[in-house]
Amino acid sequence: MSKKNTDKLTIFALGGVGEIGKNMYVVQYANDIVVIDSGLKFPEEDMLGIDIVIPDISYLTENRDKVRGILITHGHEDHIGGLPYVLKQLNVPVYGTKLTLGLIETKLKEAGLLGETKRILINADSELKLGTMTATFFKTNHSIPDSVGVCLATPEGNVVHTGDFKFDHTPVNGQYADLQRMAEIGASGVLALLSDSTNAERPGFTPSEKSVGSELEEIFRKARQRVVVATFASNIHRIQQVIDAAVATRRKLTVIGRSMVNVVTIASELGYLHIPDGMLIEPEEINKLAADRVVILSTGSQGEPMSALTRMARSSHRKVDILPGDTVIIAATPIPGNERYVGRTVDELMRIGAHVIYGPGSVTGVHVSGHGSQEELKLMLNLMRPKYFIPIHGEYRMLRQHGQLAESVGIEKENIFILDNGDTVEIQDGAARKGHKVPAGNTLIDGLGVGDVGNIVLRDRKLLSQDGILVVVVTLSKQDGSIMSGPDIISRGFVYVRESEGLLDEANRIVTSTLNRLMGENVNEWASLKTNVKDALGRFLYEQTRRRPMILPIIMEV
Repeated sequence: MSKKNTDKLTIFALGGVGEIGKNMYVVQYANDIVVIDSGLKFPEEDMLGIDIVIPDISYLTENRDKVRGILITHGHEDHIGGLPYVLKQLNVPVYGTKLTLGLIETKLKEAGLLGETKRILINADSELKLGTMTATFFKTNHSIPDSVGVCLATPEGNVVHTGDFKFDHTPVNGQYADLQRMAEIGASGVLALLSDSTNAERPGFTPSEKSVGSELEEIFRKARQRVVVATFASNIHRIQQVIDAAVATRRKLTVIGRSMVNVVTIASELGYLHIPDGMLIEPEEINKLAADRVVILSTGSQGEPMSALTRMARSSHRKVDILPGDTVIIAATPIPGNERYVGRTVDELMRIGAHVIYGPGSVTGVHVSGHGSQEELKLMLNLMRPKYFIPIHGEYRMLRQHGQLAESVGIEKENIFILDNGDTVEIQDGAARKGHKVPAGNTLIDGLGVGDVGNIVLRDRKLLSQDGILVVVVTLSKQDGSIMSGPDIISRGFVYVRESEGLLDEANRIVTSTLNRLMGENVNEWASLKTNVKDALGRFLYEQTRRRPMILPIIMEV
């Protein structure tokens, strides 16, 4: 192969475009691959029984000797949640900031991977040599501290990945976005920009997280009884503001929900949360205090069925009950698809008699997004002035909208690439084009199984969930093929056996006559016996019930 063909820059997403979640972006130059982020997403409604979804990394495992490392922009699940699964197949160094590595280490400890994973601490001033590429970083604002964007210097030019960002000029933790550094990168020339599209449909600016603090304090002051605040466990700025509002209104704080306890523990150990001594109490102690002296910080802002808030709403939480007159603040916007669960939780809380504050942040003031709206996305585009633009991190309509924003600030339409997972952009001698596709898709995690549940298993689960199953057990004689016992029909999720004896007797008769007919024709291959039984029984049941249960014939010989 001539040198000219091999040395090109290739950029693609294995997850995170055309969807929200499971972010994983890849930059490859010649024989060096750098991966940015390794996230998960939660299953769609039709993924029955699936726990989480991660990217298909077969391209990376096939090229494992070229992968120089995984750079993590920040510590949210949709950016770090896939690591325990990915690192089992791909043992490469992981680079992250202090808090990000703290959160990753908890995950790796649970997965038993802490010892064998090389973890390298970076900050906004780090410079990493990754084969032919060099990575530098810049500080951004997001709803979790220690978020960074990445600038990869490649032989073709600079590739910038913004990470998740907004421009918050009054950040809660005093960590300002480094506009100067972004402008310097822009001035040195940006070949391609990959930028966060989550709020590309929202006009204007995203309000500062600080605005939530004063709103929370106001609600805490007015509340006559206990206050329960549900928010994302990883939104450390929000948690800090809950702590500050509790201090200002002389309330004690208890934390419930496993992920919330984990994050609060790690963030306070690493110095990202400041909790005054004596402020935290155990959940068991709340009933000993006056109701207006307590704040409960909880998971469950998305109405997840097993979360602490949902269990409290159903009065099934072991330690905490919600009482009439308590104030419940849901300080988060429902992730698309979760609206129904959140609505159900709000209904249950209101039935108990709680005062519930929920709904879009713009109305309640208790939530602001961690992602920049249209004007901030334009600001990023103007700071970077890229030659080529690839909107990332968003569903297709958001990517399209972000592409239009880029056009509005003067980026050539033909230099904007809207990709699906697996689509590549190849840049050679400064010229970019859409390249070949790489394998990309979903790897489904169910229990301990990684990727062992695919479309066929899901199809079976769907069938079982819709029409149930019939198992037909028959024992045949080895000598003459006659039926020695059975057929026995076992029904689960199809019909109630006691009320359908006639139907099942007739089904029995059909199986018997089908087998006798086949024996008479000297058909004794098990496969054709099973197929014929399935077909005859399936036809009969559909005529009688208009249902198509899964039919499993089990034939034994004695």
